[in-house]
Amino acid sequence: MTDSLHTAPTHELGPQRLRAVREMLDAAFGGGFSDEDWDHALGGVHAWVEDERGIAAHGSVIMRRVLHDGRSYRVGYVEGVGVRGDRRREGLGGRVMAELERVIDGAYAFGALSASDEGAALYTARGWRLWEGRIEALGPEGIVHLPEEEDSTYVRSAGGRRLPGPAAALVFDWRDGDVL
Repeated sequence: MTDSLHTAPTHELGPQRLRAVREMLDAAFGGGFSDEDWDHALGGVHAWVEDERGIAAHGSVIMRRVLHDGRSYRVGYVEGVGVRGDRRREGLGGRVMAELERVIDGAYAFGALSASDEGAALYTARGWRLWEGRIEALGPEGIVHLPEEEDSTYVRSAGGRRLPGPAAALVFDWRDGDVL
């Protein structure tokens, strides 16, 4: 069997494939992929690569609301990007990201993600750039500054549209677990 790339919304994956994706992500992140991380990866569009052993790579894009300079944007937020340990450095992450970027280009004002130090090279090589402004979240008590996210939040233009400028903060919607 050769590698096959697939794209589908969460509801079409079914319980068996969702379980396989979760197991692969748990292994890929060495047990550091929490229940909240998994919840964040659901409800959008998934791209994944399957090989003869099962899920080899995965990522998803979900909709987030982001306030910037008095405007609310629909943003394609990338989640759950991982590659099985035995298939790393073969371009599978790039194949998954190409599909997610296609979704972002067709449906969102721009793309955003929070990258680990290990993952940042994949995203910058694909044209994602580090956000140079403030990162905040609209929390239960109001707007909260998230300085720890300011060195790991990346953005990408969607469909040739202009990105917002860093003079004003990106204010993300609130969620349980890691906000970004």
